[in-house]
Amino acid sequence: MAVRPLVYYPDPRLRIPAEPVTTFDAALGDLAGDLVDTMRAAPGVGITAPHVGIPLRLVVIALKGDAEPRIYANPRILEVSEDRIRHMEGSVSMPGVTDEIERPARVRVAFQDLQGQAREEEAEGFLAVCLQHEIDQLDGIFWLDRLSRLRRDRAIKRYGKLSRHRNAAPAHSSA
Repeated sequence: MAVRPLVYYPDPRLRIPAEPVTTFDAALGDLAGDLVDTMRAAPGVGITAPHVGIPLRLVVIALKGDAEPRIYANPRILEVSEDRIRHMEGSVSMPGVTDEIERPARVRVAFQDLQGQAREEEAEGFLAVCLQHEIDQLDGIFWLDRLSRLRRDRAIKRYGKLSRHRNAAPAHSSA
């Protein structure tokens, strides 16, 4: 597998709704493996194909303690709880910036596995947050859109400062 280049905010590809996965073959498995490697290298706990510039409805999530990464093709939310949870969120496409977002505490999702088999899963807590966050991304909704205008503007300003700082850092030679 391979680490793929990430698409960074404000790239317009992050706002395009992803297309459904229709072919469940070795290439899809390879893409899922590349997403796992890219997510770990970022580092992050979740990633979508659009994060690497591929407009497909494919999500990988790996929470601390998971034996294997969770892979969801064509995930969609079927049901959400009325009770809410607040959690810090960010994106591999906007490294170094996080903010607290409120979402439903529990969800039920439908998805397909890498063989195309239909599945359903109930999730609560952090996994529920991750699923909602990544499904938003598949729908072209970047996590910043869940913030108030003031908090969104502050996050974008922080990201701009971090980006300028990273770009201004002197290159080091190994010679």
